[in-house]
Amino acid sequence: MSLLWIVFLLSGIAATQNQVVLSQITPDDTIGVCYGLLGNDLPPSTEVIQLYKQHGIRKLRLFDPNPAALQALRGSQIVVSLGMRNEDLPTLAASQAAVESWFVTNVQPYINDVLFGYITIGNEVVPGPLGTFVYPVMQFAPKRVSYPPSAGAFSAEANNDMVNILKFLSAQKSPLMINVYPYFAYASNTKDVRLDYAQFTATGVVQWKEQVWTDVNVVVSESGWPSAGNGELTTPALASTYNQNFVKHILEKKGTPKRPNIIIEGFIFAMFNENQKPAGTEQNFGLFFPNKTPVYLYLVLLVKKKKVVIPLFQASK
Repeated sequence: MSLLWIVFLLSGIAATQNQVVLSQITPDDTIGVCYGLLGNDLPPSTEVIQLYKQHGIRKLRLFDPNPAALQALRGSQIVVSLGMRNEDLPTLAASQAAVESWFVTNVQPYINDVLFGYITIGNEVVPGPLGTFVYPVMQFAPKRVSYPPSAGAFSAEANNDMVNILKFLSAQKSPLMINVYPYFAYASNTKDVRLDYAQFTATGVVQWKEQVWTDVNVVVSESGWPSAGNGELTTPALASTYNQNFVKHILEKKGTPKRPNIIIEGFIFAMFNENQKPAGTEQNFGLFFPNKTPVYLYLVLLVKKKKVVIPLFQASK
């Protein structure tokens, strides 16, 4: 049985304050790609998993336990981050039996031939009305499961939920998963936020007011840049540049200014453009169109034993 980690997701506060290497990736690399399903024209899950394998993507994030996707992942050797739905958190927080039942239904049937890496508790639930349910779910996790940079701070709305959660994560040696989207910071304030800064942001130390949990590692659970939907701010060239810088930083294992020796994991959002998301930029974060052709092309080079991604900035439809 693979080792599971119980984590939860925080909205991208680092982003509001202030291509992908799709070949030659080894299983122990720290880059994955999110597999979103909010589209009515997406390819079958079996074809999607083959696309991951074709391009050497060895980590995948599912936002909920989709049976077709989990079935397609059997025997793939792709490490899966599996999410609990936000709407399920109140029920799961009510009892350990509810959490156990979730695992029996959604994990146990696949445990022998699907590699689970993380179980994520909700998505962008703190701050928010569902944030109070995260800590109880974490406490009820089954015993068979192990559990802006540096100036960033949690919003006042998140304070009440974060203290106990961070203490728990620190005690259990579990990571905090955070969604980081510098694009939204830049798009909302192009006067004060520099484009070259917004084109790559990573965070690695969890801070809250004057307290710093330097032993809580951060997994960047979502990050990306839309290739269309907002004029000159969203082009294939900008999307490719952001994603290549994000991937390059993680693959070179540079850590962060405060913790240069730590290894950060990250997930690019997302595998496909999804037409059932809100119109505009939200539909254009994909690396691929639903017909499985790339939104922008790239070139992978090996320079002095380091992977370098050279984007070609060519979109295909």
